[in-house]
Amino acid sequence: MLQKIEHQGISLAIIIRSNFKKEGIEFFTPDDFSQQLGYMNRPKGYIIAPHRHNLVPREVVLTQEVLYIKSGKVRVDFYDDSQTYLESSILHQGDVILLAAGGHGFEMIEDSEIIEVKQGPYCGEKDKVRFNPIKSEEAIIK
Repeated sequence: MLQKIEHQGISLAIIIRSNFKKEGIEFFTPDDFSQQLGYMNRPKGYIIAPHRHNLVPREVVLTQEVLYIKSGKVRVDFYDDSQTYLESSILHQGDVILLAAGGHGFEMIEDSEIIEVKQGPYCGEKDKVRFNPIKSEEAIIK
């Protein structure tokens, strides 16, 4: 299953559930996203031709993150750019999420292992604004 989180026409996140399955290849992000997220399902013996990537200058103005939930259960809370809470979603082992815009916070519902991929170089605290999370009982799970 594929779940898209949107607010006022802006894509905040794309969640690929662990049970998502489709033949071939599909990219879920528009070409202008600085982080591209795709899925491949290829049969045994399928060959992807060897290749390398060219040095192409790119300007990244917004950090986008991809998280893979290796184990556990995580609640992700979504906020707009004004830090207003919108909704939450539960991520399970094997789920993948692209955080594309707006704000986000997390609560570990179980012990969890998460693999994170985002653009570099790392800018430290200049890269984010921290704000207060919602209380667990305020979460609106969608």
